[in-house]
Amino acid sequence: MDENDWLAERFEANRTDLRAVAYRMLGSLSEADDAVQEAWLRLSRSDTGDVNNLSAWLTTVVGRVCLDMLRSRRSRREDPLDVYVPDPVVSRADGIEPEQEALLADSVGLALLVVLDTLAPAERLAFVLHDMFAVPFDDIATIVDRTPTAARQLASRARRRVQGSAPVPEADLSRQREVVDAFLAASRGGDFDALVAVLDPDVLLRADYGTLPLGVSKRVRGAQAVASQALLFSRFAAFAKPALVNGVAGLVTAPDGQPLSVMAFTVTDGRIVEIDILADPERLRRLDLAFLDD
Repeated sequence: MDENDWLAERFEANRTDLRAVAYRMLGSLSEADDAVQEAWLRLSRSDTGDVNNLSAWLTTVVGRVCLDMLRSRRSRREDPLDVYVPDPVVSRADGIEPEQEALLADSVGLALLVVLDTLAPAERLAFVLHDMFAVPFDDIATIVDRTPTAARQLASRARRRVQGSAPVPEADLSRQREVVDAFLAASRGGDFDALVAVLDPDVLLRADYGTLPLGVSKRVRGAQAVASQALLFSRFAAFAKPALVNGVAGLVTAPDGQPLSVMAFTVTDGRIVEIDILADPERLRRLDLAFLDD
């Protein structure tokens, strides 16, 4: 086996973990794939003779690529999107596909990814690499061009933001499903009071419709307001199918088999505290929703 074949084999052995790093950094499945591919190109052009730990080297390369992509993304957004729901990882309601398990380790729900998207790029990198992948601050410091102490402070600031903003879902998936099923039944039946009963009083709904006309995407707060929104779309509830969305109970709505929305529910203490909806037609088309045909 020549050196190029050996490098390719080692890279493929790390691809799944590298994609998991990139997904947490970017919140986009397609951009995560692009970042991993760029890491391969950099590996193929590099002299790795002095690299003692190739997996760690690749992780830092992917981190650096993602940091550049985040900074570029910010510079392109003159007006930040008011509502943005990251790409969901959608699987059958009865279990996560093996190739998706690495993407969803550490309970990387959409609610967490939404919070990560509010962090500064360097903060996000420090938090993701250290808190989720145990990368030493010495290595992170070289990526963000700061001291290890400064890198530690970046992660600490990010951690405080995450802990104060990202709700933690109930660990019992069956309990999550009971609550979401009750929400769906109330929506189908047009039962406003039953909807309010399963919603936390301060529930937050985010709906991302992409580039559709301004004002369609929205953020709605409060049980009565969210229940009213659910009733507006109750005619589509008949087409909703249970699914796992980033490892938590969710729904995929697909009239005539064409995806209309993906919904992730964060359930805490028996009530829904967050609903994240992706209804961007362009991004929905890129998702792997083959299980809808089953």
